[in-house]
Amino acid sequence: MKQHFIDNRSVAGSSGESIPVIDPSTGETFDQLARGTAADIDVAVQAARRAYDGAWGKLSAAERGRLMLKLSLKILDHHDELTQIESRDCGKPVKQARADVTAVARYFEFYGGAADKLMGETIPYQAGYTVLTLREPHGVTGHIVPWNYPLQIFGRSIGGALAAGNACVVKPAEDACLSILRVAELAAEVGFPAGALNIVTGYGHEAGDALTRHPGIDHISFTGSPRIGVLVTQTAAERHVPVTLELGGKSPQIVFADADLDALVPVAVNAIVQNAGQTCSAGSRLLIERSIYDKLMDRLATAFSALRTGAGSADLDCGPLIRHTQLERVQRFLRDAEAEGIAKVAQGQVADDAPKGGFYQPPTLLGNVPVDHRLAQEEIFGPVLVTIPFDDEADAVRIANATEYGLAASVWTRDGARQLRVARKVRSGQVFINNYGAGGGVELPFGGVKASGHGREKGFEALYAFTVLKTVAIKHD
Repeated sequence: MKQHFIDNRSVAGSSGESIPVIDPSTGETFDQLARGTAADIDVAVQAARRAYDGAWGKLSAAERGRLMLKLSLKILDHHDELTQIESRDCGKPVKQARADVTAVARYFEFYGGAADKLMGETIPYQAGYTVLTLREPHGVTGHIVPWNYPLQIFGRSIGGALAAGNACVVKPAEDACLSILRVAELAAEVGFPAGALNIVTGYGHEAGDALTRHPGIDHISFTGSPRIGVLVTQTAAERHVPVTLELGGKSPQIVFADADLDALVPVAVNAIVQNAGQTCSAGSRLLIERSIYDKLMDRLATAFSALRTGAGSADLDCGPLIRHTQLERVQRFLRDAEAEGIAKVAQGQVADDAPKGGFYQPPTLLGNVPVDHRLAQEEIFGPVLVTIPFDDEADAVRIANATEYGLAASVWTRDGARQLRVARKVRSGQVFINNYGAGGGVELPFGGVKASGHGREKGFEALYAFTVLKTVAIKHD
């Protein structure tokens, strides 16, 4: 059984209870996790506080950065091992798991290099004063990491926190903990002081809730659903604790008649098929100018029909969904679409040799979905692409903004003025022009507006979020 990782060692759970680890490709249990409690969270927070007040907190920014760079290299040394762990635990195709391992190494590389470049300013003020600002860590930060990209979101969440000098307590999703536990072990091996990075496994309503309520937590980073994000915010507000929230999306790709369709089609398909559509920033709504709607739908139908879904180890276009309940959720959406006469334009295939117990949903293309339908409004979190025709630029912007979300968007057009005009009008944390995702760059600030959350991860913006700005005014005359 996998135990918690606290103070640089494996620690048994206080309850003695466990959570099954299920392979999404087979539906079979292959390991157990410690079921964390409030008592376990308390042990981890105390360890983090000792580290912050002690060995970790006494390191210079340059020394913290060197440790993070060492961890980046250590992760790359264990690339194949971590790839296999992530693929089996999450059901990811091997190529996706491999990319996720590369990404988490890049997070530690980027933030390791940035640790000693987080600087304050001097402010011109009255004669006789010198005024400066300092950026100081919050102290102990709590991180609740979801199951869809455990390694990547772990890296983007704790990278900035550690670089800024905080000590971290992480509660991964109960569906995907194994790779995070292994990286924490690697951090200890390269010399991270005990308590700088602590992992408590368990359910959200138990360990996660205890983490958000713990009086020793000074900042909370949460990635998950809007509903739970509200609860996290309310709980944090009771103690005036700042939060960073990334809460999902229903991201539009807007395709104008002059778009390069040869470039668009593979990008649009990948934006919904990657990670079986279980991506907060998935390009799940394709808005198509009416004059090219039929032509583009024909090309998309051909592409979707050729897609294959199977076990993560088979390394096909699409892997299984994370759990049976997620599969049922996606299939309910599709049953509703069929009952209401929404066209299933095309669908991929489940590979003949896919294990029978896996949670497989072939990628599905839906046509001409009404703007106000739940398929066009709610986050399906599966490989289902909703398409909607529009009449003109104003109509496209109206539809793009017609959900509660605002995480990512893209605009496909050769018209340079339109590119910037629409990018400014779309309410979204990120807007991509003639691409989608920009390769997921670690350097690019990421976060949403409206129900997609607030605050930013990735890039230097994340470093700022994990610090408190202090103003020092010195009177010397």
